[in-house]
Amino acid sequence: MIRSNSLMSRPLPSNELKKIQQNCRGTLLSLYKKANAGHIGASLSCLEILIYLFFRHKQASDYVILSKGHAAAALYVVLAAAGEISKEELQTFYVDGTRLAAHPPCSGAFPSIPFGTGSLGHGLSLAVGLVFSQRYTGKEFQVYCILSDGDCNEGSTWEAALFAGHHCLSNLTVIIDANGLQGFGRSEDVLNMEPWEKKWESFGFKVHSVANGNSFESLEEEFTWDLKDQGGSGPRCFIAKTTKGHGVSYMENKMEWHYLPMSDEQYQIALRDLGLDHA
Repeated sequence: MIRSNSLMSRPLPSNELKKIQQNCRGTLLSLYKKANAGHIGASLSCLEILIYLFFRHKQASDYVILSKGHAAAALYVVLAAAGEISKEELQTFYVDGTRLAAHPPCSGAFPSIPFGTGSLGHGLSLAVGLVFSQRYTGKEFQVYCILSDGDCNEGSTWEAALFAGHHCLSNLTVIIDANGLQGFGRSEDVLNMEPWEKKWESFGFKVHSVANGNSFESLEEEFTWDLKDQGGSGPRCFIAKTTKGHGVSYMENKMEWHYLPMSDEQYQIALRDLGLDHA
C-alpha cells in the first residue's frame, strides 16, 4: 500500500508520483464506468493537483478542501492510494447508502475530508474560517483550497478572498483548477474572470501562475519557488492552467464531459489513451 506524505517523514519523488497517477487514473475510470456517472472531465483536470498535495507537499496536520466537490471521485481515489479509504469501500462509490457519494460527505467520516462541498462558492469560506480559527485555538496548520472556474463566478468566493487578504491569512493557499470550462460552456463566455492574476492580487494574495497544472514538474517549480519566497505575508493563490478530461483524447477541452458517462467503447478508448489497457 502506498503511504501519503501526510503519513510519511519525507515527500515522494516524481517517479513515484507518476506511478500513483497511473494507478489513480485507472481506478477513477473504473469507478465512473461502474457507476455510469458523469463529472469525469472535472476529476481528471484536478487529479495531479490532489496527488501532488497529498503525496509531496502537505503535512499531517494540514487540510485540503476540494471546493469543486463534483470532482469527489478524484479525491476518493487519491485517499485510497494513501491508504485512507479501503479498496472495498471505494467500490461503493455512488451506491445507495455509501459514504462515497457524488460529492464529498458532510459526515466527517474521513479525517482528510473536513467538510462536505460541491455547492460552488462555499469551499473558500470554509477554508478561510478554518485558518482564522487558529488565532483562537493556537493550533498551527496550512489549509489548501481547490477552486474551479465556476467557484470563481460566485460572490461568496470573493467575500472570503477579501476577508483572507484583510486579515493576512498566511496559512491559506488557494489553487484554482483553471480548465477553462464549466457546466454551461467556456468560462470566458459564461463569466470572464481575466485577468486572473490582477484580481487575486487586488484582494491581497501573492499569486503564482502554474503553466501546466497537470504536470508534477510544473507544480513543483511554483510551489518550491513559493517556499523560498520570504517577502511579505498573507494568503497565496496558484492559478493552475489545466485541461478538462486530461489525457483522454475525446474528453479533452470538451464541455459535455462535465456531465456524460462513458459507453463501453469510450471506456476502452480512455484506457488506451492513458496507457492502461495492458495494466
